[in-house]
Amino acid sequence: MPENDPNRTTVTYADAGVDLERAARAKQRIRYLAHKTFTKNVLSEIGSFGGMFALDKQKYKDPVLVASVDGVGTKLKVAFEMNLHHTIGGDLVNHCVNDIAVQGAAPLFFMDYFATGKLDPDIAERVVAGIADACKHNGCALIGGETAEMPGFYEHGDYDLAGFIVGVVDRERVITGKNVQVGDVLVGLASNGLHTNGYALARKLLFETAHYSPETYVNELKNKVGNELMRVHKSYWPLLKKLLDGETISALAHITGGGMTQNLPRALPKGTAAVIEMGTWPEQPIFQHLQQLGGIPQDEMMRAFNMGIGMIMVVPPKKFKKVQTVLERAGEKGYTIGRIVKGERKVLYS
Repeated sequence: MPENDPNRTTVTYADAGVDLERAARAKQRIRYLAHKTFTKNVLSEIGSFGGMFALDKQKYKDPVLVASVDGVGTKLKVAFEMNLHHTIGGDLVNHCVNDIAVQGAAPLFFMDYFATGKLDPDIAERVVAGIADACKHNGCALIGGETAEMPGFYEHGDYDLAGFIVGVVDRERVITGKNVQVGDVLVGLASNGLHTNGYALARKLLFETAHYSPETYVNELKNKVGNELMRVHKSYWPLLKKLLDGETISALAHITGGGMTQNLPRALPKGTAAVIEMGTWPEQPIFQHLQQLGGIPQDEMMRAFNMGIGMIMVVPPKKFKKVQTVLERAGEKGYTIGRIVKGERKVLYS
């Protein structure tokens, strides 16, 4: 049909489900949020094809960049049901910050990927506001990202979220676990609930087995189910920075998917193993309740959930008192949950 034919039907990108004007308005609001996290090291503007960040040459003698990428899993499903989107951004940032912190890296900058079927500017802004707030708290800059509108790919109201972080540490201060020795002490830092792992199992037990809704108040939890599940993944960086500056830690393990069973061995050198002494830290009600609902064996619980410990520090005995002092001054509680023994990179429970 000729282009000047009056009967010709004109189809636009908006007709296909992608509203470029709406996306532009959303990105303008995101630009404002990101600007609040900028440091003097950020050299690019939001909207550039690539984000630029300059390293402080005076601060680092032999800088090593440490990068990680992650998401928040099916915790998103709970966020959708509760229409609660700000905290999910904090979950994403804090998870990524903790992942690079275990190698001693200070967070430098963060980038996010937000994909949805039909872009809702208000929801996108709430998610990015949470990301920006968490970046500010952790001392890193939100320098860019991707907002993708993909009609027909996601269900109405659904979105996916992922984050990419880059940090830096001087080569001589990289934590590899090579200094871990038999006799070192395991100090656990409390989690804030499930964090961002084990949600597929938790949702099945709470919503399908127990037939709860997010608004159900459960006496054993002393909380509504949705509020309990949406507790923000805790960032340990502000505390770990003080401990790392004092060179008190031999290794670190972020207890995420796989629990202690699979994550702690990643921090151990050959010839060593970890003994975890059960009952040496307070067990949070959410884990007790989930285990009761599903009749879940203890070894499965230790693989599926963090069980109340979100970060484990391996500390030489001679540095233990110093670590305790830092924790007390920071108002944080550390639990002595085990020790390093001879073995082949596995976790033993006693």
